[in-house]
Amino acid sequence: MQLKIMMPKKKHLSAGRAPLILFLCQMISALEVPLDLVQPPTITQQSPKDYIIDPRENIVIQCEAKGKPPPSFSWTRNGTHFDIDKDPLVTMKSGSGTLTVNIMSEGKAETYEGVYQCTARNERGAAISNNIVIRPSRSPLWTKEKLERITLRNGQSLVLPCRPPVGLPPPIIFWMDNSFQRLPQSERVSQGLNGDLYFSNVLPEDTREDYICYARFNHTQTIQQKQPISVKVISVDELNDTIAANLSDTEFYGAKSHRERPPTFLTPEGNASRKEELRGNVLSLECIAEGLPTPIIYWIKEDGTLPINRTFYRNFKKTLQIVQVTEADSGNYQCIAKNALGAIHHIISVTVKAAPYWIIAPQNLVLSPGEDGTLICRANGNPKPRISWLLNGVLIEIAPDDPSRKIDGDTIIFSNVQERSSAVYQCNASNEYGYLLANAFVNVLAEPPRIFTSADTLYQVIANRPALLDCAFFGSPLPTIEWFKGAKGSALREDIYVLHENGTLEIPVAQKDSTGTYTCVARNKLGMAKNDIHLEIKDPTRIIKQPEYAVVQRGSTVSFECIVKHDHTLIPTVTWLKDHGELPSDGRFTVDKDHLVVADVSDDDGGTYTCVANTTLDSVSASAVLSVVDVPNPPFDLELTDQLDRSVQLSWTPGDDNNSPITKFIIEYEDAMHEPGLWHHQTEVPGAQTTAQLKLSPYVNYSFRVMAVNSLGRSLPSEASEQYLTKAAEPDKNPTAVEGLGSEPDNLVITWKPLNGFESNGPGLQYKVSWRQKDGDDEWTSMVVADVSKYIVSGTPTFVPYLIKVQALNDAGFAPEPAVVLGHSGEDLPMVAPGNVHVNVVNSTLAEVRWDPVPLKSIRGHLQGYRIYYWKAQSSSTRNRRHIEKKILTFQGSKTHGMLPGLEPFSHYTLNVRVVNGKGEGPASPDRVFNTPEGVPSAPSSLKIVNPTLDSLTLEWEPPSHPNGILTEYTLKYQPINSTHELGPLVDLKIPANKTRWTLKNLNFSTRYKFYFYAQTVAGSGSQITEEAITTMDEGKMAGILPPDVGAGKAMASRQVDIATQGWFIGLMCAVALLILILLIVCFIRRNKGGKYPVKEKEDAHADPEIQPMKEDDGTFGEYSDAEDHKPLKKGSRTPSDRTVKKEDSDDSLVDYGEGVNGQFNEDGSFIGQYSGKKEKEPAEGNESSEAPSPVNAMNSFV
Repeated sequence: MQLKIMMPKKKHLSAGRAPLILFLCQMISALEVPLDLVQPPTITQQSPKDYIIDPRENIVIQCEAKGKPPPSFSWTRNGTHFDIDKDPLVTMKSGSGTLTVNIMSEGKAETYEGVYQCTARNERGAAISNNIVIRPSRSPLWTKEKLERITLRNGQSLVLPCRPPVGLPPPIIFWMDNSFQRLPQSERVSQGLNGDLYFSNVLPEDTREDYICYARFNHTQTIQQKQPISVKVISVDELNDTIAANLSDTEFYGAKSHRERPPTFLTPEGNASRKEELRGNVLSLECIAEGLPTPIIYWIKEDGTLPINRTFYRNFKKTLQIVQVTEADSGNYQCIAKNALGAIHHIISVTVKAAPYWIIAPQNLVLSPGEDGTLICRANGNPKPRISWLLNGVLIEIAPDDPSRKIDGDTIIFSNVQERSSAVYQCNASNEYGYLLANAFVNVLAEPPRIFTSADTLYQVIANRPALLDCAFFGSPLPTIEWFKGAKGSALREDIYVLHENGTLEIPVAQKDSTGTYTCVARNKLGMAKNDIHLEIKDPTRIIKQPEYAVVQRGSTVSFECIVKHDHTLIPTVTWLKDHGELPSDGRFTVDKDHLVVADVSDDDGGTYTCVANTTLDSVSASAVLSVVDVPNPPFDLELTDQLDRSVQLSWTPGDDNNSPITKFIIEYEDAMHEPGLWHHQTEVPGAQTTAQLKLSPYVNYSFRVMAVNSLGRSLPSEASEQYLTKAAEPDKNPTAVEGLGSEPDNLVITWKPLNGFESNGPGLQYKVSWRQKDGDDEWTSMVVADVSKYIVSGTPTFVPYLIKVQALNDAGFAPEPAVVLGHSGEDLPMVAPGNVHVNVVNSTLAEVRWDPVPLKSIRGHLQGYRIYYWKAQSSSTRNRRHIEKKILTFQGSKTHGMLPGLEPFSHYTLNVRVVNGKGEGPASPDRVFNTPEGVPSAPSSLKIVNPTLDSLTLEWEPPSHPNGILTEYTLKYQPINSTHELGPLVDLKIPANKTRWTLKNLNFSTRYKFYFYAQTVAGSGSQITEEAITTMDEGKMAGILPPDVGAGKAMASRQVDIATQGWFIGLMCAVALLILILLIVCFIRRNKGGKYPVKEKEDAHADPEIQPMKEDDGTFGEYSDAEDHKPLKKGSRTPSDRTVKKEDSDDSLVDYGEGVNGQFNEDGSFIGQYSGKKEKEPAEGNESSEAPSPVNAMNSFV
């Protein structure tokens, strides 16, 4: 048989206490004599000493005993033999001494009252039971009595007596009314220990007809009630003189005054009393006082302190209770009754007596023949108990003598016992408060050792915990116990193990190597017995991932994790608890292997969640707290107090904060008179505050609501408070944004932002509008207007400053004096043009204009600035004559000079200047004419290579589209490019300005050349245009192939053969066409991606720093344009070379340039002038080549 020994899961015994408790238990069991051996009787069960029976049921008096041979039973009643056979109602249970008295069929319980004692006897001795006192329970009725109505004055004391009938056991007393509702009790009204109802002072609400005392007899489950008591409390002030004269003081309960008075005790009486209590009982001390106002009771112990853990206050501190009272609790206890008029005290002297209680109770004694032993019976009590010995139920003084026995007070000493010494001894310890009776046998046996623990018992123990291996044994004489481990192990030593006297082997800290087989050996002089015990050590169960504290919002989902590691031979069960109880039976709770998931979390789900992992050997747990949070619940119970004209106090009760502290409250108001349904912010207060003093405005029908705010957000608004209409008053403020501006030259328009209804402060809102000229001596002119926002004053002088003020008023009066605002009457167009206009040409693209300011009076309005109109009449070159629309530049404020940027070089300009006010422009100044000097030209419009031969190439071009002056000459530079793309010597050639065609001779045949071509004026060189071409090959050989659209026609060799009909030539042309198509696609993709053509890389490699065009002003060279440079520039994308404004050429900053809508700067800072009216589209300007890059040019560069 295998038996697993486990520590009880719910006792939580510590490792130090468990072995001791097990040792004590098994030491007792070791003295148990096996029932197959001869032994005296032992009483195992008996009825209580004081046995109160239910008279309606049969009487059962218990007496059970064991022994070998089985004992016989007999009874005594009131000290004499009780002959059971002679009473037909009494039967004894077979094999037992238990009596049953059948009183349900006939007979009365009172007949069997008395003191019963049971005796169990066999050949080895006799054991006796306690004296069992049988008494039937009683629940008598109240005696009939006539209860008069009690009438007393307000404030007097009152005691309503209960005086319940004497029952067995005593009844439980309580006071109720006719509706079986308990009467409320307080410091003023309370029930005493004797059941009486005490009133320290009465009040009118104590008047009632049904003060009823009830007695509940628990043993018989009956309740008896006293007749109702009627109490009438009246005030002397209510009695008229006639009634008072007809009443005598004796008709009132008591004679004490109803006025305030110091305390006096209703119970106990006098200044001192005595109280006696038995050890182990509950000590109850009571003090009830009367007085007005109601006294408060205090308790102290003289010369000592009240025991902290055993002291309790009941009945509003009128009762002091000390549980488990001991002799040390004896002493003087003082109760103090105190009110505002004085104090009184009472001393209760407490004496704690004690019925006998055991110090050492006698224990059964098993001896072998010739051994010695002792029986000890030691008890204590107050007074000291008397010890008496009995032998087999007979006083030992009259029992037969035994030479092996000697009596020494509370001890019997045995020496050299023999089998005849076997007997049962009784020890009786008694005093006036009770007695103790104990049976202890002496059994003389000669028996070899026995081991009761089952053979091959298996113990399973968790590692690092104590292991207790049991070896329950018996033998006479007492055997010695030895333990061995393994088949050939030596006796286990006590330096590692603990060997208990009851045979138990303790391993204080069991380890894995403690696993094995242990052998228990019991020996005495009569023989030897042994037993094998098996021990297995298991790994402890651990929670390696514990649930963690969680804070979640209401309605969300939370998950707790609990991962358990355990011994592989044990099967754990994981249980989840909430607040140490079962989880709610709710589908929202889901438990899987390692998780507990709670969905749709509610407030009730907050608490402590515990994961418990149980095996058959151990149990571990881990807990986590779930806090459910949410926005607060709305405040409620809004109340308005201290209602004044301009303030009110609002108070409220906060709603539940839902586990997140309220940080603040937001108060809003509604104006039901002016803006019903619209809530406005009033104020905010800290979260600890539940009242707010609110400032109010007159003539507003207020309602308030409150919202609570915590870390999760704000609550819903509370219910609106009651409405509060404030009284009307004059306005507190005047309208704002007051302005005076004329819409016509002869008027003044006064405007303002009107007050809203909330700001009106009363009915009949109007405005008093006042005005007068600033510089005159006129009085204020005023006009009261309705609730509008504008007033027009007609017939005013043009643009005259006015002082203006607007004052609010209503039926209650005027607002405070308003502020004065400066305004002006209407403007008119300026009358005078700026004079003394001068133009200073700074460079070919920039000019400075200066003028004299117009007198302020002539402006007739607010000066906005000056506006310059300028236009290009015609170019100085007679070949470029065309009309240009006027351009406009506006200069803000009072500036009297400005810069005109973006002019065209070598041009004829006209300008005039006008002053501008809020109404418009004044007359124009006389026109001023100026010319811009020459500038560098733009690049030639085109460059073509035509008629290539073996040693010559012809160039054709078109002049620059913007010569910016008179061309003086063209410059042509060219150089050869070999097959490795290396550049040869550079040739510089000057060409007259009137030429548009030039032939270069004596060139190398079949050679690529690169050309750089630009025009010049007296101002310098312009931008260049580049091109490449190839001379033809020798006669009979293929010429260098040029795309068909290079130049104006096809490049033909001077001595070429007719190969157009040759098949190989046709095939070659097809291949070239296919290649051109591919290059077209590639070029298109590269252009879209913003990349460069391969020709750019070649040109970068071929660039000659000596052939770069000069910048227009400083004479330095810039880079020549590549294929991308040939593309027409988008307007404004870069500064054209002929319009560059150099900083050193002007001493004006950018502030000097125009600021009007008709003038602006492009991205790189250059100015883009714009026409004042619609403007025709102009030809593209700037660095332009003669044509856009084409696949043909790309082919020329690639070959």
